[in-house]
Amino acid sequence: MATTHSIPSVDLADFTSGDAGRKAAFVQQLGKAYEEVGFVAVKNHGIPDELIADLYKYVQQFFKLPADTKHRYEIPELAGQRGYTSFGKEHAKGYEAPDLKEFFQFGQTVEDNDPIGSEYPANVQVEEVPEFTPTFFKAYRGFEKSGKYLLQAIALFLGLDETYFDDKIHNGNSILRAIHYPPITQEPKSAIRAEQHEDINLITLLVGASADGLQILDKQNNWVPVTSLPEQIVVNVGDMLQRLTNNRLKSTTHRVVNPPREMWNTSRYSIPFFLHPKSNMKLDCLESCVTANNPLAYEPITAGEYLDERLREIGLKK
Repeated sequence: MATTHSIPSVDLADFTSGDAGRKAAFVQQLGKAYEEVGFVAVKNHGIPDELIADLYKYVQQFFKLPADTKHRYEIPELAGQRGYTSFGKEHAKGYEAPDLKEFFQFGQTVEDNDPIGSEYPANVQVEEVPEFTPTFFKAYRGFEKSGKYLLQAIALFLGLDETYFDDKIHNGNSILRAIHYPPITQEPKSAIRAEQHEDINLITLLVGASADGLQILDKQNNWVPVTSLPEQIVVNVGDMLQRLTNNRLKSTTHRVVNPPREMWNTSRYSIPFFLHPKSNMKLDCLESCVTANNPLAYEPITAGEYLDERLREIGLKK
């Protein structure tokens, strides 16, 4: 198995090939990568290069808009879950200093009259960049499809039915987040653009950031730089999946560090897709993951309750 800076690489085409042997090998590779590292690079992920290029183009156009224009898209009562969140509002759990970023969030569009639609606020339409919303919608659907395959493989690895997650993530509360880390204009208080944290959701799919800076904490407590190759997406385990599997699959600690001084004048853009289930999914630990050697570590909670708790911890909800 090839590695990029200690990140195992897998080929999603093996899972979708219709070849039972390739599929079974993929399930084992992915599961082991998540037990051992928590991050994996995925090629043949099914999200077209030109769509990714468009996504970055329109995201950059949005963040270049004047501050007062962007602020029109900031809706405080949505706790950052839709639209724009201005610089310095969010901090990592357990850290007071805000992360050095602004971001825009795009959420689920329910198209099949599922009653869960009433739980979701409408997406915020950006008038100044007309292609922004349709491009986000297309990318959102692409990430949902890739994420569904990856969760099917995870389900098989855990000894569950392949479709275990399917109905739980259908019309789920996933978020496509576009992040802008602006250029650094003065001596920073810290070397960190986004302090170390774990993601809240089931899995996160990250399509190539525009600059280096992402680091993961390996099992030996070393910070390892993560660079995904252009044709790959990086996918990591979030806290909901860690909780569901009673720590069998580990949520990986990661951070974004400042670039070298000569690169301070550059922006960094990053577009993660946080794959969430519906809010009523129970995150009670799977019985098969509770053993004498791995006793029950978590109280029962739903995905919605857990998300609410975490949004308060990171300062987006009051």
